[in-house]
Amino acid sequence: MTMSGREAVVVGVSGSLASLAALRAGAEQARRGGRVLVAVLAWEPPEGEGLYLRHPDAEWARHWYGEARGRLDRAFDEVFGGPPRGVVSERRVIRGRAGRVLCDVAAHPDALLVIGARPHWRPAPRTHRYVHAHATCAVLTTPAPRLPKGVRRTLRRMTPTDFALAGH
Repeated sequence: MTMSGREAVVVGVSGSLASLAALRAGAEQARRGGRVLVAVLAWEPPEGEGLYLRHPDAEWARHWYGEARGRLDRAFDEVFGGPPRGVVSERRVIRGRAGRVLCDVAAHPDALLVIGARPHWRPAPRTHRYVHAHATCAVLTTPAPRLPKGVRRTLRRMTPTDFALAGH
């Protein structure tokens, strides 16, 4: 993939802590190499493509596209406070399975694909397996920041009611 004559750094963004770390790492790689940062958020209808295809609703699809676009914009705000400084960036919201979308966008051998990683004690999700099996470019996997042990323990013990009470 060549963007304006420069290779791209493609970053998978979902809004998770790991993807935010990947976005930060991808921007640094783009800055160092004089590359374009292409942040990609892949989305699918929440009911799945199969059910959606049986009962298509363009307004429903626009709604979920808007939700995905908002999540990508929030990721940039959380990581950089807006557009990243010192790097040319693009934001893409693409409908489809994340692994396939990321591999398609980063299809050029000179591209760099950056994805976030779950903690080592959790199994690799479908997107990671797909990317590592099908990417035609280099893949950089960035770990999520570690939470302090006490915070992890507290979060595991929380219930949905605890989160509902936090807003009041």
